[in-house]
Amino acid sequence: MIQAFAFYLFASIVVASAALTIVSRNPVHSVLWLILAFFNAAGLMLLVGAEFIAMLLVIVYVGAVAVLFLFVVMMLDIDFAALRAGFTRYLPFGLLIAAVLLAEMILVIGVWNFADLGPDTRMATIDPEMPNIEAIGRALYDRYLLVFEGAGIVLLVAMVGAIVLTHRERGGVRPQNISKQIKRRPEEATRNTQPEVGEGVEL
Repeated sequence: MIQAFAFYLFASIVVASAALTIVSRNPVHSVLWLILAFFNAAGLMLLVGAEFIAMLLVIVYVGAVAVLFLFVVMMLDIDFAALRAGFTRYLPFGLLIAAVLLAEMILVIGVWNFADLGPDTRMATIDPEMPNIEAIGRALYDRYLLVFEGAGIVLLVAMVGAIVLTHRERGGVRPQNISKQIKRRPEEATRNTQPEVGEGVEL
């Protein structure tokens, strides 16, 4: 009874905070609602016995990603009014994408129920007495090793693409010549002078 109450409590708060993250007018408030959603999602992970994922949600997503979002939103001078102006223009396309994703989820669940797939086919079964961290390690680096490495390659390509797309060459900047710096001799870098009293050094 207590577990069911905790599940519905965490789940309702996650759904409500996710909705408030989208509809909030203040971007700082949106990030704070997102942090609340992460905390309650960690609570849901604890209920199903996934302690490692719960700690990842708190440490990585709340402690790093959400705080980074918060600092970026507070430090950058972004015209959020101009960003919201195009919300209604892209609303039909967003609803279309949401409908496609919902149809795909319903199709997957329907195929599972229609084919009567057992738990062994749906997911990697583990020993109930095995610790959560060890079970995740065995699933990632044994059964789903190729998928895990493929996801890493996709993320690497996305990171390189983002760097290439955002790289800009500025004019009027003195570039650094590493070869010239390495070949420079000590006598070219320093000069001994003996200026008279009250006189400066000629450059």
